[in-house]
Amino acid sequence: MNRLDPPPRGAILAGGGATRLGGAAKGLLAVGGRRILDRLVAAFEEAMGHLPLLVANAPEAPTWHRGLRVVGDRVRGAGTLGGLLTAVLEAPAPVVCVAWDMPFVPAGLIRALADGLDGADACLPASGGRRGVEPLCAAYGPACAEPMADAIKQGDLRAIGFHGAIRVHLLPEPDVRRHGSPEQLFFNVNTAEELARANGMVS
Repeated sequence: MNRLDPPPRGAILAGGGATRLGGAAKGLLAVGGRRILDRLVAAFEEAMGHLPLLVANAPEAPTWHRGLRVVGDRVRGAGTLGGLLTAVLEAPAPVVCVAWDMPFVPAGLIRALADGLDGADACLPASGGRRGVEPLCAAYGPACAEPMADAIKQGDLRAIGFHGAIRVHLLPEPDVRRHGSPEQLFFNVNTAEELARANGMVS
């Protein structure tokens, strides 16, 4: 049970130009017959009982899903870190952020990440990937805002570059695996081949 006050919110990050998909809006692609965006909205609603925020700069973003509050990046040109900062500032609360090209993030993992903020400023899942953590499926508290902004001012746009200034809790891999394999949970769709693979993963 999460004891944070205010309770955590959710945010879907619709960043990137999708150049490897010919400029297609990745979250609007269908996996298993449902748009990735719709899959994530449903997961957030189940996990938190309310609609997530959508961080997107595209002019047409307000038409993508009825009922979502859409906000553009507070700092343009700051990449992924700029999207995370916008989510923290706009939520405005502790916030679980998920990239909109991840079709398999379930409600249970969202809740676990939110709970991981109890006693920490950020909670990131162990991913088994090259970075060891997954910053685009993670929870961030209000204390992250200033270090994120400072990193952007210094030109360090790494999604984990500000971690030295905050308290980070790592959700251990065994806890992550309770919700599925990291290979599937954090799978993202960047190419036509990956879209086909994602459809092949749908049970």
